[in-house]
Amino acid sequence: MIHYHVSYENPLTFYLQIQLTLDVPANATAPLELQLPAWRPGRYELQNFAQKIQRVAVEDATTGQPLLYRKLTKDRWEIPNAAGHTVRVRYNFYAHQMDAGGSWLDESQLYLNPVQALMYAEGQQMEECELTLALPENWQVACGLKQTAPNVLSAQNFDQLADSPLIASPTLTHQEYEAGGLPFHIWVQGEALVNWPQLLADFKAFSEVQLAMFGGFPVTDYHFLNQFLPYKHYHGVEHNNSTVITLGPAELIMSEGLYKELLGVSCHELFHTWNIKSIRPAEMQPYDYSRENYFRTCFIAEGITTYYGEYLLARSHVRTPAQYFEELNTVLRKHYDDAGGENLSLADASMDLWLDGYKPGVPDRKVSVYHKGALVAMLLDLTIRQLSGHARSLDDVMRRLYEEFGKAGIGYTEADYVRIVNEVAGRDMHAYFDKFIYGTAPLLEPLDRVLHTVGCQLLVGENTSASEGQFGFRTVVKNERTEVTTIWPNSPAAAALTVDDEIVAVNGRRVDMNLQSLLSSGEAAYEVSVFRQNRLLTVTLTATPDVRFGQRYMVDQLETADAAQQRGFQQWLGWEF
Repeated sequence: MIHYHVSYENPLTFYLQIQLTLDVPANATAPLELQLPAWRPGRYELQNFAQKIQRVAVEDATTGQPLLYRKLTKDRWEIPNAAGHTVRVRYNFYAHQMDAGGSWLDESQLYLNPVQALMYAEGQQMEECELTLALPENWQVACGLKQTAPNVLSAQNFDQLADSPLIASPTLTHQEYEAGGLPFHIWVQGEALVNWPQLLADFKAFSEVQLAMFGGFPVTDYHFLNQFLPYKHYHGVEHNNSTVITLGPAELIMSEGLYKELLGVSCHELFHTWNIKSIRPAEMQPYDYSRENYFRTCFIAEGITTYYGEYLLARSHVRTPAQYFEELNTVLRKHYDDAGGENLSLADASMDLWLDGYKPGVPDRKVSVYHKGALVAMLLDLTIRQLSGHARSLDDVMRRLYEEFGKAGIGYTEADYVRIVNEVAGRDMHAYFDKFIYGTAPLLEPLDRVLHTVGCQLLVGENTSASEGQFGFRTVVKNERTEVTTIWPNSPAAAALTVDDEIVAVNGRRVDMNLQSLLSSGEAAYEVSVFRQNRLLTVTLTATPDVRFGQRYMVDQLETADAAQQRGFQQWLGWEF
């Protein structure tokens, strides 16, 4: 067994003291190598957690004598003469990152994502692990791991340990509900007035719909670990049998706006228990924490989960169809916020998560596996429903993935997914994959077509901003400076302006929070004065007749629908039209 011990001396420093103790066989011929993860599951980019490590020391645990070691890479250490020793490694870890993938220490709590802070011994990842927490007597621990003694957690292997975040504090609130005969735990850290009857009823409803959809659960219990913060925040991360959700401000947690965020992220993260934690790409069986784990199917892992995260809230009657469409319209807005979807496929975007998938990036370069992934998931779901008369759906695809791969503990490939989609659809779906997964074909017309089969439609709304709708550029005001942030390709602005231009005047009138009105006077052309690289220039903006930019797309019910469309609406959403 490999032993970990976590303590702290002064929470005001944010430093945890971490010890790793393990036995090295006397007949070991290779040096002992220790690796700190460079990334975490759920966020597919290198995060280099070794930046948070301070003062590594290695010793013989029996004698206390130092053992020689050296760094091999930025996050890998070698102990060359460890054979026959019980090795103890000591180091400090800086726990000062409050988000759903971070770790935090202060006087009120210890919040730890082990994947950030705990090294593993190369070749010994499958050994049982024990984590002991040195905590004050009145503190409680919330974690998905089994507690074998007070403040002692047990994991079957490093993968389970790394994937089991914990919150320890004297102020944790705990509630429990049952779904499918299984216990679900809700933990809250933070000062929030929670309407527990409403929250428990809503969580039970969407949990039962998910359990019924898959016909089983990969784990025996589940833990929602909530950090309700005193400031605005939103983040969630999935784990083996738990999720961490950081949300705020805490005092507004039951307000309509923030409560819908809590429901959406909670439903989304629970769905991940099947889709990515159990139904896992072959490239991640097992995880390699030392480097990138490239995979082309994140449009399945995140896109399909994003679709179901909001859709199942409507299907479980936790949210109304109108409320669901509001969230769907947010996804549409984010997807069509730039022209990146014209330049990168979903499959390639999955690979590029490791490049810049979580950053804005250069203009119009990429597409989101979350937003476009959700839209093409809906397109596939409604297409399968149309082809089968609602006898089959994307539900069947996900069940098949769970039965064939999740339950068996083996990874699926792109080819496996394509095969199952074809079999469930009852036809060759290569056109769908070629256009929308491996290509950059427009989505609007096919989405509108399948939405009509369930009594809905895709509406187009004009962008009311004169600068964007008519001329194709967006601005932001910074320190009373109006700066260009986005330019639509092939727009009038693309021929005259550049990102970072500071707009100072339009037709000789000073720009001071009045840009939209100055560009709405009906002139055939506008003389725009800008500072570009501190040089004053004047350029001409001329609108292109009948061409608009930055249009807004919305899903809504048809005003009138025939009997087939009304049945489709009911079979899709579970609500009467």
